[in-house]
Amino acid sequence: MQGAKDGCSYLGVAAASANPPHFIHLCYKPPGGDVKRKLAIVGKGLTFDSGGYNIKTGPGCSIELMKFDMGGAAAAFGAAKAIGQIKPPGVEVHFVVAACENMISGTGMRPGDIVTASNGKTIEVNNTDAEGRLTLADALVYTCKQGVEKVVDLATLTGACIVALGPSIAGFFTPSDDLAKEIGSASEITGEKFWRLPLEESYWESMKSGVADMVNTGGRQGGAITAALFLKQFVDEKVQWMHIDMAGPVWNDKKRAATGFGVSTLVEWVLKNSS
Repeated sequence: MQGAKDGCSYLGVAAASANPPHFIHLCYKPPGGDVKRKLAIVGKGLTFDSGGYNIKTGPGCSIELMKFDMGGAAAAFGAAKAIGQIKPPGVEVHFVVAACENMISGTGMRPGDIVTASNGKTIEVNNTDAEGRLTLADALVYTCKQGVEKVVDLATLTGACIVALGPSIAGFFTPSDDLAKEIGSASEITGEKFWRLPLEESYWESMKSGVADMVNTGGRQGGAITAALFLKQFVDEKVQWMHIDMAGPVWNDKKRAATGFGVSTLVEWVLKNSS
């Protein structure tokens, strides 16, 4: 837990696992090096999520499916592979994933612990099963330091988004109308379904802590929104940012398999930003 206390909330999540975490940064640069625009794609990469000490239990917890909690990372890497093959001109694209497991052990993060993210903000961990946002926090801080203009993060982040939109539609949050239009336009071409949800700032009240800058999860109401508001705390205001909660469409229950959701829309978005 030392890394989490010193300024890396991501390492707090990884602390219980016997498998070491891997912070991954790939970069596509266009042929000839003529860069007119810099973009970034950040994916949540929990290779298994037990829930930690707030372990997933009871009907519908789907702990046996938690290998899909790296769906955001898979989409980011899928897009990276395609973009590397297409070689779009004029655009540099960064792909960032803070990969780890959320397990249980004597070294694990505990409910009530306080961790410090890499931008110095402190987080009271009131639920170890709201871990993905702790990994994304550091990934977003790091990504914004790469000189990018736009960042899209993708994550199997909340069950609340599945309740709101069902299994076929991803919710997205952004303060940028322009970025919303870009992803909306790209999704019309690919056929993947997205729906814009509000960043309701008044809901931030439920995320306040008496002993830290914030808690890592609010109440049951508006859970997808408060998760997005949490991530917003780790994004540079100068960077256009979008959060995509893809918890529903990333997995096909009937086929018991991943869908590859997000890859084609991300690639189309990058192509629309190329010259």
